[in-house]
Amino acid sequence: MKTLNIRLRSLAVFRSLLRDPVIAALAQYLDTPAGETAEAVSRYAEFVSQLYATGSDDLTAYVKTIVGNDENPYIRLVGRGVTPSAQMEKCVERELSILQTVAELTPEALCRDLNWQEALPGFTPGCIDLAEYYRERCRRVGEFGYGIYARYRMFYIDAAGKIVPVENPDATRLSELIDYKREQQIILDNTTALLQGRPAANILLTGDAGTGKSSTVKAVVNELWMQGLRILEVRKEQLHQIPGVLDALSDNPLKFIMFIDDLSFRKDDDNFSALKAILEGSVSAKSANVVIYATSNRRHLVKETFSDREGDDIHHNDTVQEIISLSERFGIQITFQKPNKKTYLEIVHHLAQQRGISYDPVRLEMEAERFALNRGGRSARAATQFVDSLMAKA
Repeated sequence: MKTLNIRLRSLAVFRSLLRDPVIAALAQYLDTPAGETAEAVSRYAEFVSQLYATGSDDLTAYVKTIVGNDENPYIRLVGRGVTPSAQMEKCVERELSILQTVAELTPEALCRDLNWQEALPGFTPGCIDLAEYYRERCRRVGEFGYGIYARYRMFYIDAAGKIVPVENPDATRLSELIDYKREQQIILDNTTALLQGRPAANILLTGDAGTGKSSTVKAVVNELWMQGLRILEVRKEQLHQIPGVLDALSDNPLKFIMFIDDLSFRKDDDNFSALKAILEGSVSAKSANVVIYATSNRRHLVKETFSDREGDDIHHNDTVQEIISLSERFGIQITFQKPNKKTYLEIVHHLAQQRGISYDPVRLEMEAERFALNRGGRSARAATQFVDSLMAKA
């Protein structure tokens, strides 16, 4: 076990794994001085406790996961399409052998030299060909990714400008969205083109509130994330950070939707110019693995006053054209219109059936219509809120 401890300390490519709580606790245990039984028992228990804290007692599966998801110099080169040096390949092969030994440890082997007769906490050992598994991860790095992008599918930018994963993402699936099949297919086709390395357009989704624009984008991600698709949500006031974010993502082997929800501007908004520059594809903002999908309740994205329309600007026509030109810089524009009565009630019935609500159909439709009237009109969102209200009463 002392030899394994030294071998673990020699990791270079996978060195960040030494900071993993489970591996760090194991190294601490292996480093326990001989004869320190009480300390050894305590450190062993800490190692098992850290493994339990992951939600499983399967050490082999855990090592497999952290090795597969590790962001290291080798996988970054592979992700960029660069062939690593022979020396680095040799290093990876050696380190995978060390980590395989860790993955196949048993409680009996770890506790063999302990001078302790009482029972100690155990864990589940297993067998794995870690080298073959990692080679497959590298071959399909464009589907699996690495680091946080291997573990999560949805992200946002925090106040410090850092890309942060969404721990509990929206799980909406396309099968749950009624109607708008034509609109969904356009988005699916464009996104599939992105994943296949073909030209893909930026998309502007416009239409009435509550028609499912945002849900559709997130549902597309849920359908395709296993093929290497991720989504990064950006707020309007963060648009000036997009060029830097695109630079950070440009070498990533995955494909990204940069999602801007509920987009609108005032005429003198600085963010207007920022988005315009990004859509024009300036040198610093262009990226082959990223598309921008934005939703808006406004077709031309800019809030206009009556004075804007009448023109207190000597170059009024140029101003109007400037406003209109922003939406035209999206390669694809899709309009989501409010559902008619038939479609609205179909959504209500579908959701009620999906959630196991038993209700008289006639009464269900009457109450659904009354609910929509009180909410200002029919929409997919109103249908969902109505069914939610029934669930709350159940």
